[in-house]
Amino acid sequence: MKNKNNLLKGALASLFVLFSLASFGQSAYKEASNAFALYTQTGQVKNLDNAMKQLGNIYKTKRDSSKTKVNVLRAMVLSSIAYADSSRTIKTNINKDPIDLTIQTLDLISSKDKEGYPGELDYVKQNLAAALITRANKSLKDSKFDAAYQDFTKVNELNAKSEDVTYNLALLASKTGKLKESVNFYKSIIDSDKATANQYIELANLYDKQGEKQLALSTLETARTKFQDDKAILFLLIDKYSKNKAYDAIVPLIGSALKYEPENVELNYLAGYANENANQIPIAKTYYEKVLELEANNFEANLALGLIYLKDYLADSENQEAQYHAQSYLLKANEIKPYEINALKSLAMYYEKANDATQLDRVNMLLNQLSN
Repeated sequence: MKNKNNLLKGALASLFVLFSLASFGQSAYKEASNAFALYTQTGQVKNLDNAMKQLGNIYKTKRDSSKTKVNVLRAMVLSSIAYADSSRTIKTNINKDPIDLTIQTLDLISSKDKEGYPGELDYVKQNLAAALITRANKSLKDSKFDAAYQDFTKVNELNAKSEDVTYNLALLASKTGKLKESVNFYKSIIDSDKATANQYIELANLYDKQGEKQLALSTLETARTKFQDDKAILFLLIDKYSKNKAYDAIVPLIGSALKYEPENVELNYLAGYANENANQIPIAKTYYEKVLELEANNFEANLALGLIYLKDYLADSENQEAQYHAQSYLLKANEIKPYEINALKSLAMYYEKANDATQLDRVNMLLNQLSN
């Protein structure tokens, strides 16, 4: 009977301990909830500190720390600390940032249990996203691009997507050598129809880095249809066409470019050259002449005009105007660059047509010297 009484007393003592622990856990949870409620009402960070201390008491017992409602509250408190306590005055864990502790706490909640707390978890994600963005921006200032990229990626995974987040990811992916990922982020921005002119240019440059010349060109062509008043896109597109020797494509664009820089010598020469290649000879002449108005000693424009008139003179020896201009421009080109082969060969053709044996011998002698 004595043994039986002892067993009963032991059982009662165990029940008392469990009841006390449960009561303590419930009391700590209530205190933490009240402290968090005060924070939401006042915005005072000290209430988060109190809530965190109460949650620390709960987390001493494995049973209570595994409860969904405890972890949901902990995630709400930690995410609030991560966002509101930027100077990290509240001590949570000596080795972990509240951002990382929030993510760790969310991982303790099953997908099924999360369905019961949609509002609470939306609150957590909003705070977490804001805190991650703040930390990522600090990493950017410190040139810690990989760390910034990781944090922006986490923001993206929280479905807290925005054009700014995606754009930062695009820039950081490019800066850290993740070119394919960067292209995908830029394409996502473009698909949203909110891309800026500069973002199209950056995407085109990315394609160039990867050797995707046609994709770079088509990106700029698309950008041109959307941003017809953007100078940078226009000039880049003309440059692309020029490098690809697509002079027919330059002709309809070059006039718009010259409105921005009417006295740009190189642009006027390109306008002449493109129109000449498109067989728009009278228009080509006007652009070459404009180059010489701006820069009388421009070798390329003098030679180009000399060759145009030489062609006319070779076709018709009676064309005195063509003869005069061919001689004038070719001699000027030769004066600017006395040993330039093309100018000398053109002069030789002119003197042969003009039956000027003396000058032809002089030019041929010089050509022979240069070839030896």
